[in-house]
Amino acid sequence: MEDYINALVLFGSFAFFMVLGVPIAFSIGLASVVTFTTFMTFDQSVFIVAQQIASGLDSFTLLAIPFFILAGHIMNRGGIAMRLIDFAKVLGGRLPGALAHCNVLANMMFGSISGSAVASAAAVGGVMAPLQEKEGYDRSFSAAVNIASCPTGLLIPPSATFIVYSLITGGTSIAALFVAGYVPGILMGLSLMLVAGIIAKRRGYPVAERSSWREIVETGLRALPPLGLIVIVMGGIIAGIFTATEASAIAVVYTLFLALVWYREISIRDLPSVLLEAAITTSIVLLMIGASIAMSKAMAFADIPYMISDALLALSENPIVILLIINLALLVIGTFMDMTPALLIFTPIFLPVVKDLGMDPVHFGVMMTFNLCIGICTPPVGSALFVGCSVGKTSIASVLKPLLPFYGVLFALLLAVTYIPALSLWLPRLLLNY
Repeated sequence: MEDYINALVLFGSFAFFMVLGVPIAFSIGLASVVTFTTFMTFDQSVFIVAQQIASGLDSFTLLAIPFFILAGHIMNRGGIAMRLIDFAKVLGGRLPGALAHCNVLANMMFGSISGSAVASAAAVGGVMAPLQEKEGYDRSFSAAVNIASCPTGLLIPPSATFIVYSLITGGTSIAALFVAGYVPGILMGLSLMLVAGIIAKRRGYPVAERSSWREIVETGLRALPPLGLIVIVMGGIIAGIFTATEASAIAVVYTLFLALVWYREISIRDLPSVLLEAAITTSIVLLMIGASIAMSKAMAFADIPYMISDALLALSENPIVILLIINLALLVIGTFMDMTPALLIFTPIFLPVVKDLGMDPVHFGVMMTFNLCIGICTPPVGSALFVGCSVGKTSIASVLKPLLPFYGVLFALLLAVTYIPALSLWLPRLLLNY
């Protein structure tokens, strides 16, 4: 009975602070303090939460996150998005609804390089929305395509989400997680293109003119340097030349070279503002990570993971049913909680359950990330949804109906990723002997 009271105190106080409008990182931290106070004095509770935040962030692995964030901001300002969009136009030009396919492809390429769904939605959507409106595309449809496809970069490496997951799980191979994300991420993009193509054909949206071989080669060569970042980062990690953290530092050096020397889109005088933007983003992300680690400690202290694990196993011993319940729970969680805190809080709860079912931690990490990618596209607090509507100049209410077919195909693909382990594990086993 005491465990249920502790769970009620933790999640009830968290919900209370969220309803009051307290920012999510502070809501998590305050809920942790309230929970610890049921076991000890208030002063001790505050000290333990502060200690957990500080010790949780004291990690060499976590250094990769600020470096990848900085690389993403440099790319946003360095003219890389436009070159990838031009290349995406060539690749998707002859398909029905060419600009919609271009939007998806550009999000896959830019998102995988920047590692941020929100940055991808803003950079790609900001360019594509006016072009699609000029060609007669409905604003809500264009925004829906951009919103649904911007999270693909969270699965296609390098992905900061997988780095966080590795930290939580106590050292799951980052290289294996990175490689495992390729097939589900590419399938996500292709499935969204299929839905967009069907809708575009029904609505009679225009098909672009056939590109000449010269144009294909020229745009491909212009996009080759930024795409080379993926080869350098992933090639080095897979070959064991450097770690993910070292790869993130190399990514910063490489993107600086492209932005300052190769493309000359930014100057030395622009760097302080780029560094400031990256520092602000990093501080937000790391504060959420630190607070979520403190909440994970509070849950462990109150035996909440074991209680939830026992409850799930009491409902059913069928792995298919349990995984379906976990997926449905995460889909609900994703509608009101951002990806990073959801990952940090609920991985320690669900991972022991799936391990008992014989599920590989890498497979579960991909499944959980895929699930939470859907969450950032859904109301009421989906960050990608808000940014996509903002750059698409449309409202959340008007974009929800066009998003429904995309939600449907994403949920179907989530089930495939959940119940077909080879979609996630085939490539790591092939390349890494995982």
